[in-house]
Amino acid sequence: MTRKTKKNPLFEAAPKNFGIGQDIQLQTDLSRFVKWPEYRLKVPPSIAQFSYTLDQNTATLSNSSTSTAPESKVEKKAHLEATAAATAYGKDKDVLALIEAEKVSLVVLAHDIEHIELVVFLPAFCRKMGVSYDIVKGKARLGTVVHKKTAAVVALQDVRSEDQRELATLVSASKANFTEYEEQRRLWGGGLRGNKSTQKLRKRAKASGQNANTANIGKL
Repeated sequence: MTRKTKKNPLFEAAPKNFGIGQDIQLQTDLSRFVKWPEYRLKVPPSIAQFSYTLDQNTATLSNSSTSTAPESKVEKKAHLEATAAATAYGKDKDVLALIEAEKVSLVVLAHDIEHIELVVFLPAFCRKMGVSYDIVKGKARLGTVVHKKTAAVVALQDVRSEDQRELATLVSASKANFTEYEEQRRLWGGGLRGNKSTQKLRKRAKASGQNANTANIGKL
């Protein structure tokens, strides 16, 4: 004997008909059934240059500058008042104005800036104005120079006499690695597979008997 299930009168059954001209079928994710083409995006040279940074031994800017004590409350108040007065008269000394006036000895940029479009033009602008620049790893490390949590760009204008020798070393290294290095500005970046895709191709090459090192994995 079969027991009949009681139907709730508040909810009426409305079966769907997915025939032609009837109910619209719900969209489902079919990406796992798609064989995606093997293409990898290329990064233009203006953005790819931010992946080339100074090595840790050369980038000694933060080590020499962290010994400088932060400004006191009185000095900070005077600094803010001077900045506000300069802004009111249209003489705000930001990084672009200092570079344009050629009053900067060195411009340092961080490589992990979130909004890269805000600073992507600075290397070309520095080369045009004849100002040395370099790119270092970590905006947090660069922030320690100006006693902040993070910093995207730091311009060195006035340096103590005892740090002039170290500044000259940094400027020469910046010219050799960035300002006067023509080949780096023409190199395209990207074109590499992800870690998951690389491991998959490596397993496939190993199963087929090929050498994983000569399977040209990870390059375009």
